[in-house]
Amino acid sequence: MASAGGMADATPPLNLGERLLEQFLTTGCTLDPRDVPDIAQRYTRELGIGASIVYLADIQQHRLVPIGGGPSLPIDGTVGGWAFRTGSLRVVEDEGAGLLAWFPLTDGAVRLGVLCLRAERLDHDGLRRCRLLAALLAMVITSKRDTSDSYALGTRADTMSLPAEMLRAFLPPRTVRTRRVVSTAVLEPAYDLGGDAFDHSLADGVLHAAVLDAMGHDLASGLTAAVTLAAGRNARRNGADLPALATVIDECLQSWLPDRFATGILLRLDVTDGTLHWINCGHPPPLLIRGQHVVADALERTAEPPLGLGLLGEAQRAVRTFRLSPGDRLLLYTDGVTEARGTDGELFGLERFTDFVIRATAAGEDAPEALRRLIHAVLAHQDDKLSDDVTIMMIEWQPAVPGDPAGTRRT
Repeated sequence: MASAGGMADATPPLNLGERLLEQFLTTGCTLDPRDVPDIAQRYTRELGIGASIVYLADIQQHRLVPIGGGPSLPIDGTVGGWAFRTGSLRVVEDEGAGLLAWFPLTDGAVRLGVLCLRAERLDHDGLRRCRLLAALLAMVITSKRDTSDSYALGTRADTMSLPAEMLRAFLPPRTVRTRRVVSTAVLEPAYDLGGDAFDHSLADGVLHAAVLDAMGHDLASGLTAAVTLAAGRNARRNGADLPALATVIDECLQSWLPDRFATGILLRLDVTDGTLHWINCGHPPPLLIRGQHVVADALERTAEPPLGLGLLGEAQRAVRTFRLSPGDRLLLYTDGVTEARGTDGELFGLERFTDFVIRATAAGEDAPEALRRLIHAVLAHQDDKLSDDVTIMMIEWQPAVPGDPAGTRRT
């Protein structure tokens, strides 16, 4: 085909790596989840890079489990675990047999696992192609995760209870993030949840979030939390403000589960200027960590009644407002955290809880990694036998940097 100037177009042909990626993209929609490791192996071997293994983190983020079978790796204390924990590439010598390269697998803000490559050598182009492969694998895995049991079965170390199965189906990804804000959450016991839940979503420059603790520890507790999550999302997506959202939840619980209630925090954070609005529905108040200190009573306000026990008549719940400072971290939690009691009778307690987060902040740990280690510390305090559900959410806000073009746009 000739161009306007009479010159033939000189579009370069696709190289081998591009052809393989194109094939992966076109077949990804019909790919059997079990075939993901084989596709990765084919890609790396045809490029002359070497063999590969795809690992996913287990549900409790203790171990990295290879898709398709094989020995798993601890996340703590291994090179592959370091790549997962830090979100960074790690290349080490493979005992005289070449190199081992560990690429983090992330889908947006969510840490999925790692891609391990065994190669004689890796040049700049090889590293770039493998990063592309890791990004593509993460997209494919995420697209298949909710439509296939393969990944769920491979990343579970125990039998999951029916309430936990139901409730987990309603939960969002652990982490949502932009350059201005990150919200991340963890909850335990992973396989036997009762009524704890969380929600977070970003829309039009606003972070919407909630932490819930439904009464009891049975199937009805999980159903209460699930109805609360669904009612809140429905109200939010229909344009409800915070008081109206709480009213919708109250009415839903009173109509469908009249003997049940849930405590919770419902909040909205303006990502542009750090203005926080929240309603406390009979729940432990949020904690504010600024620098390396807890700002005492910063968010301590009189609580409203629990969700499902809403106000009578035309009265609405009180919305509280606070302005965050750059780098502030909010902690939302259920009482299972502070009331976790060790075998010696000692409570985990609020001071130990906040001190852990402060130390993690001082060490420069990313919020998802800080919470992963924190929830493991709470479990260890009770010898992995929790007497109550534990949910922790951390929200960190950073304003736009002057001169940053992104600062002129809504997140």
